[in-house]
Amino acid sequence: MNTARLRPALLALSLTLTMALGLAPDTARPQAAPAATVYNVELIVFRATGGPSGSEDWSAGASRSARGPASDGTEKAGAAQVGRIVSMLPAASYQLGAIKAKLAASGAWQPIAHLAWSQTASSWGSRAGFTLAKLGASAQGLSGLVYLERGTYLHLGVSLRYGGYSLNESRRVKFYEKNYYDHPAFGVIALVTPAAGARPAGR
Repeated sequence: MNTARLRPALLALSLTLTMALGLAPDTARPQAAPAATVYNVELIVFRATGGPSGSEDWSAGASRSARGPASDGTEKAGAAQVGRIVSMLPAASYQLGAIKAKLAASGAWQPIAHLAWSQTASSWGSRAGFTLAKLGASAQGLSGLVYLERGTYLHLGVSLRYGGYSLNESRRVKFYEKNYYDHPAFGVIALVTPAAGARPAGR
């Protein structure tokens, strides 16, 4: 048998079958982009019940982040990846309820917002986040942004204002570890966990 004569016929048959079955060569198949990781973010915002005492200066604010937020998560600049809200989490899934109760019972601090949501992260340095209003917080006098950024490490930042005071701080976060953003007038306690396979904090 002359195999050289069969090769063109076999090639034509293979092409015919590929077209008939609606298949495309492997090289023509687009590669699916990897799914973005989704994180759960929960935070409590609380205020001091008293005013400044002694030499404590409340007017200075708190700033541990040299750069402010770039946007409220509704626009994209350049090639930076902007996080998106996947869903708001129900109160039944909150993990900081015990801390909220302790703050309320302390007499020195009053919780003014407690919320949780799932989101993807923005690119490191973009400072693209979501407004508290968009996240469902409605405490009078409280405003600002919360942003989650992913570079080599995961960082959660806040840029908030309350009663004329400001809190601007970004921290590297680890899953299931509580993070405290402090100011004499008000503060934030936050928890970040993976949305997939999340477990209770401290376990």
